[in-house]
Amino acid sequence: MKQAVLDLFHRKSLVLIAGPCAAESKELCLEVARELKKLTSEFGVGYIFKASFDKANRTSITSYRGPGIDEGLKILRAVQDELDLPTLTDIHLPEQAAPVADVVDVLQIPAFLCRQTDLIVAAAKTGKPTCIKKGQFLEPAAMQHAAAKFREAGGEHVALTERGSTFGYGNLVVDMRGLPTMAAVSKAPVIFDATHSVQQPAGASATTGGKREFVPVLARAAAAVGIDGLFCEVHPSPDKALSDGPNSLDFEGIRKVLTEVSTLDKVRRGFES
Repeated sequence: MKQAVLDLFHRKSLVLIAGPCAAESKELCLEVARELKKLTSEFGVGYIFKASFDKANRTSITSYRGPGIDEGLKILRAVQDELDLPTLTDIHLPEQAAPVADVVDVLQIPAFLCRQTDLIVAAAKTGKPTCIKKGQFLEPAAMQHAAAKFREAGGEHVALTERGSTFGYGNLVVDMRGLPTMAAVSKAPVIFDATHSVQQPAGASATTGGKREFVPVLARAAAAVGIDGLFCEVHPSPDKALSDGPNSLDFEGIRKVLTEVSTLDKVRRGFES
């Protein structure tokens, strides 16, 4: 495994998992990955590039979903080859696990699919490290069962990701107590998804909204509580992003967040050492 992946799953230091929501193009992905590689190197933080080849849960059937698995994997391989970075992407179907694992370094199970046994088992059988996002409908302690499924299916390296919980209609909240709870019950690294946690899931409208101004607030709180990884969606022009623009950060935004989070993370680890 590459160093950033080892650091995350061995809980040695903070790791940033970041990139555009969808792999819109090779050029975009390389631009974002190159900028974030420089930024994380500056702050001494590990980095795993992420982008989705298919956004299978878009609100509208007409919404942009991504380049598809074949083109998406070519883009992710280009990021690996040209920038020597580990990569992460989502899988939505069990049959996607093996071909995706042939390319990427880390698999991700989307939040809405975190209880899908066949999908978790397929990911485990690839032997690749896997991040499972907590469903918006689950209490944090329930995620121990997702981690247990993965391990019982033969998987070794599993992490859990907090991305907010449904609160009424069209809103998410984050219970910061859930971060240490998930870590304790699962004995797995915990990642905080700061950008999806500020989503405003679509109701009557055909697109999901978001309030990116609250990303730094939640990220600071999570870092103070204690996390192993920080997940953020980053785009050079979020308002022009083809997916999740309202809750994505631009380059200036991710610099601000990483400045604050890395500082708090060092302080927190110092207290706990």
